[in-house]
Amino acid sequence: MSIRRGEDLALAHRLADAADAITLSRYQAIDLTVTTKPDNTPVTDADKSAEDAIRSLLHAHRPDDGIVGEEFGQEGIERDRYWVIDPIDGTKNFLRGVPTWATLIGLMERTPDGSEKVVVGVVSAPALFRRWYAFEGGGAHVIVNEDVPKRITVSEVSKIEDASISHSDFLGWGERLQPFRTLMDQAWRTRAHGDFWSHMLVAEGAVDIAVEPTLALWDMAALDIIVREAGGRFTNIDGVDGSHGGSGLSTNSALHSYVVDALKVGR
Repeated sequence: MSIRRGEDLALAHRLADAADAITLSRYQAIDLTVTTKPDNTPVTDADKSAEDAIRSLLHAHRPDDGIVGEEFGQEGIERDRYWVIDPIDGTKNFLRGVPTWATLIGLMERTPDGSEKVVVGVVSAPALFRRWYAFEGGGAHVIVNEDVPKRITVSEVSKIEDASISHSDFLGWGERLQPFRTLMDQAWRTRAHGDFWSHMLVAEGAVDIAVEPTLALWDMAALDIIVREAGGRFTNIDGVDGSHGGSGLSTNSALHSYVVDALKVGR
């Protein structure tokens, strides 16, 4: 690992530590403040405070990098490097006391040809006592209950009838809902683990396919590199690599083409 990449990863962990301190202190708080954003999704005071803390650290330690965050928008997005932040992925779980929520932090770099890729990712889920992370070329790891990091890899399942599928819900699928239901009927097992956790379970090899029809960049950037560094593949539902595609599909690679084809409309 290069010195620069090591510093980037260390900073990403520091950002996650700062967010964890805030989110855990507000989790299940009786005075938690919840408001509704223009898109009718909820936001809590913890979402805003966590993102503000992360931005403050980035301004101090990476003033030349841009930032894209769910709550406070983007700055310096035209730069060659920018951080992608989701202060709480799973806000609805967070505000109801369900422990499946996490802070997602990704570092995006723009290459000379203008394309972009995630090179560092951290997913911190303190209420689950877990943190996943990856950096380009360094593999993917999980830390459970602050123990030593463990290398993780995707499964080797190659047949849909042996596969486990995870998703969030049936909203936002449109014309693809019926193909998705057909795909689930073919699989060995389906569960709605939801949000970031579905994709991290793919990276760990516990689930073989995770799919969500509508996602933003901040929902996907950190997941993208962790799944890839675990040996999997991360694309949108149409099979386009990366985290800019508006939807998210994680697989163990072996099943990826099959799933993309199965979710096509009118096939």
